[in-house]
Amino acid sequence: MPHSFPRVYPILDASILPAADRAVFLHRLGSELTEAGVTLLEYRNKTGNAAELLADCEALRAAMPAGKVRLILDDHADLVDRLQFDGVHVDAGDASPAEARRLVGPNRMVGTFGGSEALVEDILLAPADYLSIGPVFPTRTKQTSKPPIGTEGVKWLRSQAGSGPILVAVGGVTRATAAKVILAGADVVAVSEGLFGQPNPAAEFRAWLAELTE
Repeated sequence: MPHSFPRVYPILDASILPAADRAVFLHRLGSELTEAGVTLLEYRNKTGNAAELLADCEALRAAMPAGKVRLILDDHADLVDRLQFDGVHVDAGDASPAEARRLVGPNRMVGTFGGSEALVEDILLAPADYLSIGPVFPTRTKQTSKPPIGTEGVKWLRSQAGSGPILVAVGGVTRATAAKVILAGADVVAVSEGLFGQPNPAAEFRAWLAELTE
């Protein structure tokens, strides 16, 4: 069965989490985001050790219940089932989409990188539920050497992909630019600093959602 997607896809990068009282912080943040209407969230941790990653994910799952929020784990497809997460996102250098699918099974979500200047070769044949595209604008929260593609790049990738694939625009999208990115052809905008760099991420999410669903 096809998965449904919200307009706004928060990506919580572990670099913004405090060292002290981390589980308490995550439980409060996760609960507030759930109450604000978040239904899909990715947890990304590129530098922490396994114990930190597992503890963070357990705190998020407790605060964001299955059935209300689908939690996506960046990279670690082998841990998705153990953590009772709902899917995985894999990029170049991680497991392939096919390997990720094998590990998480047919019913969980698999996302992968779809392209920047052009679609990745044969990516439309991959067993993925969504393709991330970008960076759309300059970004500080995801390390990448790829130049920003802008809204014209989003239009070009949509024309290449056709109407079927779910395209998730990533990289530097702000509340001021999100609607333009959707109009250019993205189905979803992924946002990290635009939410979690704000004093009240839950209130900011409500504002994004209201503007993109008017």
